[in-house]
Amino acid sequence: MKESLVRNVFSNVASNYDVMNDAMSMGIHRLWKDHFIHKMAPAPGAKLLDVAGGTGDIAQRFLEYQDSTNGDSTSSVHMVDINPDMLREGERRLADSKWQQQNRIGFTVGNAEKLEFIEDNSFDVYTIAFGIRNCTHPDQVVREAYRVLKPGGRFMCLEFSRVSNLVLAAIYDMHSFYVIPKLGELIANDRQSYEYLVESIRKFPAQDEFAHIIRDAGFTTIGKGYENLTFGTVAIHSGYKF
Repeated sequence: MKESLVRNVFSNVASNYDVMNDAMSMGIHRLWKDHFIHKMAPAPGAKLLDVAGGTGDIAQRFLEYQDSTNGDSTSSVHMVDINPDMLREGERRLADSKWQQQNRIGFTVGNAEKLEFIEDNSFDVYTIAFGIRNCTHPDQVVREAYRVLKPGGRFMCLEFSRVSNLVLAAIYDMHSFYVIPKLGELIANDRQSYEYLVESIRKFPAQDEFAHIIRDAGFTTIGKGYENLTFGTVAIHSGYKF
């Protein structure tokens, strides 16, 4: 049921997804994603599996980092998304890129909970950004991530989270429940889909609870296992397969 709902929601918002992200976060989502990649600090030649890859933001940043920081032209990205409309947006954006011409990007429609088309121990890094809260069974997603990562591989998740400061949390809630749906109505002519996106944030486990799910899947975390950004509006979770 949730899987079908999510598919419909993201089909509705696909063409306006990046514009809405800018409006919803006042452009801050770009800084979060930049920090996410720099925190990853991938090694030259790394193979990335970017799940819920959507419009290609993480894939593009990963390859730009590899080119500019590591001088690397051998790393690659396999993007997976359950929604074909979202994936087509990513394909369209990257169609004329040098990485596509170098066969360093692949695209597959697939479910994060069932990556049966990917072999065990295949990737160096697994990322899922702003996608796991839309999955029916986040714990199964994390277990699949563990399966497909090589020994020594890294799981990284960027996701909306919980603001602990009560005053800031109240402001954040007002922005989420009143401003974001209105923006969805004005920019994308789709209030309902953005109401769902806000509700999905509230239903996702808090930082410590999700870090526990990651450890239960077999990952080793460093410290508490996550870093809060913008007062906990989002969090970067990380775990290693040792």
